[in-house]
Amino acid sequence: MAVAMVGGLATGALRAQTPGQEGSAPAAVAGVGDVARGAYIVESVAQCGRCHTPVTSTGERDRSRWLAGGPLDVAPTIARENWAMAAPRIAGTPPGTDEQFVHLMMTGISRTGRAPLRPMPQFKMTREDADSVLAYLKSLGGRERSIHN
Repeated sequence: MAVAMVGGLATGALRAQTPGQEGSAPAAVAGVGDVARGAYIVESVAQCGRCHTPVTSTGERDRSRWLAGGPLDVAPTIARENWAMAAPRIAGTPPGTDEQFVHLMMTGISRTGRAPLRPMPQFKMTREDADSVLAYLKSLGGRERSIHN
């Protein structure tokens, strides 16, 4: 539930900020995903690394495998069905086509036509934010490290 709440807060934060506000993400270039804005959303607002980056033996996120996917170290507080046991790799090329990924970020509906398994939040990003997230993830290419270490 805490993860779902974080997702809801992240979505609200994305809508609440406008370019030019102190502390807001940089504005995206019209029609093109802005990598810096996407990095801000992924790393600071949505905190994708909390699930999509494996942990080390000391419990820290393994920055050498940034957004490479792996087993989740998050469990529901109450046992429930449809809980993901692993998060997919999203660095480089996220699962599905670019349009399917952007659709997921905008609607919370995956390429299967259903919401992804929890703890993945159902984001309701703007097209601009979703394009920026995709641009950032693709900028990681084959690398598994963030450009923001």
